[in-house]
Amino acid sequence: MKTVSVVGMGIMGAGIAQACAQAGYSVNVIELDPKIMDKGFSEIAASLAKMEEGGKLNEPKEQVLSRIHLTQSLDESSKAELIIEAIFENLEAKRNLFTRFGEICSYQTIFATNTSSIPVTEIFSAVKRPERAVGIHFFNPVRRMRLVEVVKGYLTSDQTLSRATDFVLSLKKEPVVVRRDTAGFIVNRINGMAFLEALRLVERGVATHEDIDKAMRLGLGHPLGPFELMDLVGLDVVLNARLGIYDETRDPNHYPPAQLKRMVKAGWLGRKSGKGFYDYSK
Repeated sequence: MKTVSVVGMGIMGAGIAQACAQAGYSVNVIELDPKIMDKGFSEIAASLAKMEEGGKLNEPKEQVLSRIHLTQSLDESSKAELIIEAIFENLEAKRNLFTRFGEICSYQTIFATNTSSIPVTEIFSAVKRPERAVGIHFFNPVRRMRLVEVVKGYLTSDQTLSRATDFVLSLKKEPVVVRRDTAGFIVNRINGMAFLEALRLVERGVATHEDIDKAMRLGLGHPLGPFELMDLVGLDVVLNARLGIYDETRDPNHYPPAQLKRMVKAGWLGRKSGKGFYDYSK
């Protein structure tokens, strides 16, 4: 495998593209919004510059950047050996995207989704060759997080699962295999419940979000408390992930508290918007 396409140049897409380029892959990045594309590429360049300055790159940053090709056309990924989708968490949008790729790509192309919560079988249910489709879920920030969940859909072949796992290893990351396709997979299924319980404690007046974060850092050794982590991930991403799990399970324990929905509607999405549970505007 030499050529990878990444769809989406947001926080996750940019991180995935950087990881692939650093591993020596030729990367086509597809992003329709020029502003998001420029911002994502600038963030990759800044990240590589910092790594180069710290002696953590094995080659000049310009050489890594030269392997990243930006485009607004899906057709330019028709010859990619692996396509990784990293767009927003919307089932219909993801389905439509892979339906299009199924029409233009080779029968050998592997389709992968970076969804954090939607069962991969649902995403690929209308796609040709679902046996060549798999979940490859990276964690934010991609450049630092070694864990990647490799998710086996109901129709994913063992060969596809094996190739996806080998790809993750080639990025010098650690794969864990999710063998039963379920909303939220492993980490978000467990961590999401911690998010919801932390939100409920604040709503009930048990403690402030600052003290809850402090308690989790000092008591359990977490690098970030749940509210700090939600701000990093993006409150809209957290909300959509929780609703996705609720839609599948109909378990009321998975339903997000009203505060989270109100904050998203107000545009308080965390670090990326400048304000979430904490103020990042300064």
